[in-house]
Amino acid sequence: MRAFFFSAALLALWPAHALAQAPAATPDAHTRALAAGYKAAFLCSDLFNAGQTPEQVAADDLEGIYPDYQVLVRELPAEIDRDRKQVSVRFDKHLAPRVAAWRPNLGCSQLPIGAEPEAAAVLPRFDAAPPNTAGRKWPDGDVHPKVRTPAKLARVAQAAFDGATYGEGSKTTAVLVLKDGRIVAERYRADFDMHTPQRTWSAAKSLTATVVGRAVQLGIAKVDAPANIPEWKVPGDPRAKITLAQLMNMGSGLWTDGPGNRTDEVYVGGGLVTDWATRMPLEVRPGTRFRYANNDTLLAARSVRASLGDGERALAFPFQELLWKIGMTHTTPETDWQGNYILSSQLWTTARDLARLGLLHQNDGVWNGERLLPEGWARFVATPAPAQPPSGPGYGAFFWLYGQAQGLPEGTYGMNGNRGQYVLIVPSKKVIVVRRGYDPAGKRFDEARFAKDVLAALE
Repeated sequence: MRAFFFSAALLALWPAHALAQAPAATPDAHTRALAAGYKAAFLCSDLFNAGQTPEQVAADDLEGIYPDYQVLVRELPAEIDRDRKQVSVRFDKHLAPRVAAWRPNLGCSQLPIGAEPEAAAVLPRFDAAPPNTAGRKWPDGDVHPKVRTPAKLARVAQAAFDGATYGEGSKTTAVLVLKDGRIVAERYRADFDMHTPQRTWSAAKSLTATVVGRAVQLGIAKVDAPANIPEWKVPGDPRAKITLAQLMNMGSGLWTDGPGNRTDEVYVGGGLVTDWATRMPLEVRPGTRFRYANNDTLLAARSVRASLGDGERALAFPFQELLWKIGMTHTTPETDWQGNYILSSQLWTTARDLARLGLLHQNDGVWNGERLLPEGWARFVATPAPAQPPSGPGYGAFFWLYGQAQGLPEGTYGMNGNRGQYVLIVPSKKVIVVRRGYDPAGKRFDEARFAKDVLAALE
């Protein structure tokens, strides 16, 4: 089991990131396999989800990454099969290459270490066509009056791209600001536009909260009831009592391999959510400790899938019951090779789609008059969990909590992800601030100061 440890302050501010461990002088065989999986996964998703070039991927998603993989990712050879929409990365002369394969809607999935490329034929699929929103008005579609950004706000947005004002060495790709549901500022890096998706990293956890909310609204789940984890349903397993709410509060009490719980075996190792996230033992009584853990999010998503029956209904659920209902048609949640959503991190989406997700919460789960989330769900996800991080922003239910301590209005809450993915919702001002980036390891964008300046520019 790989162990990575974090300072509490860094963890609170940049939840999915691990920095401290230097790469070994001679990487072992498993590290090489993981690095190959990293390269295959990101190349596949960037090429076939986002339409980027290999050169763009090499400059952004494959640079400034975890130190233990960086050199290997640069050196390992990749083969791109555009006809099959697969990427293969060789790492060992005796084993098959690591393979990531793309499917409509579900994006790229990695095969297990050692699997031959032909095994991609067994990957689950969901081939339904998303609704055509091209001609629809914002926010259901992308038809929006030309943005007339106030001069002061335009200067703040521009400063987000200079790599200095809000964080030395930061790399911004997109900024979008909503006021009263309307786009009042929108800016992209030269090679990006409103339809260019990026990986959200841990901002995906807030989508998990929304998927759970939709399941609650439909009577499929209850947050105060034990999570539906089939792997725990054996006589005497104490984990069977852990509730969905405790998972969403990062209060499961489960042991993890250090705060942050990088879950590389699932993210880049081709491992299954059902093999890895479900195996951790209890360490403390549930609900008594905050421990940021990718596994808690994976387990919450696993619970919803199990309640839906593990088949095509479960694969279709996020699209048909949530994403496509609110116009998030440029969003791709990815799965492991058996169809478990990796909704703690592997979500590809655009700045506009993230703004739509924020707007759904700002409207307390109502979209075009239809209640998608339970009444009061926005209050639930923004209510402080029983146990809190020791420093930095607070935590609700898969959302981070901001307030006066961060120079922002009380009640501000947001979606945060590695490499600078932020969506801050300011209910008292009816403002949503989205920032996307490729911030390198050790560099960070000051999302709270940026949001504070955005609010000041809107006064």
